[in-house]
Amino acid sequence: MKKNLMISLKLTLVLLVILAVLYPALIALAGKMTDNAGNGKKVIVDGKTVGYELIGQKFRDDKYFQGRPSAVNYHADGSAGSNKGPSNPDYLKTVQERIDSLLAHNPGLKREEIPAEMVTASGSGLDPHISPASALIQVKRIATVRNISEEKLRSFIAQQTEKGFVSPAKVNVLLLNVALDKLK
Repeated sequence: MKKNLMISLKLTLVLLVILAVLYPALIALAGKMTDNAGNGKKVIVDGKTVGYELIGQKFRDDKYFQGRPSAVNYHADGSAGSNKGPSNPDYLKTVQERIDSLLAHNPGLKREEIPAEMVTASGSGLDPHISPASALIQVKRIATVRNISEEKLRSFIAQQTEKGFVSPAKVNVLLLNVALDKLK
C-alpha cells in the first residue's frame, strides 16, 4: 500500500509540473511568436482601439449590422454558452424576445426569414461572424437609416464576405461595421 501511495504521489507531481507549468509556458511561448504576440488582433480606427477581430461585440445603433446574441454579454473572460435546451421555458422566452426585437428593428422582415443564428447565442458567446444571409436581412434597416441604396449594401456585404475553403461563407460584423462607416 505504501509503495502504491508513493508511486501515485510521484506521478501526481510529475503531471503537475507538466500540465501546470510546462504546457502553459509552451502555449504562452507559441502565442508570443504570433503576429500580435498573443494579444489578439486589435481593430484600430483613427488611432483608437474599437475592438478585437475575433471577439464579437454588441452594436445597439440601428445604423450598424447586428451580430449573434451572446450568452455572456460578449465578455471574453467568461466565454460560455447558456446551457439551456430548446425545451427550457426561459430559453424559449429569450429567443422569442430576440425574434420580436429583430422584427421591430427590421421593417418588412418576416419571422420565417430570420436565420437561427440571429436569435441563438454561439457556444462561446463571442462569435464575431454571421452568415451573409444574416447580414442581408438587415439591409433594409441600414439602407433606410444611412440613406444608402439596398443594392449598394448587398454588393458591399458580398465584398466583405470571407469565403472559407471548407467552412461556410461568413462576415465579420466588427470589420463590416468599420468598413460601413467609411462607405460614402
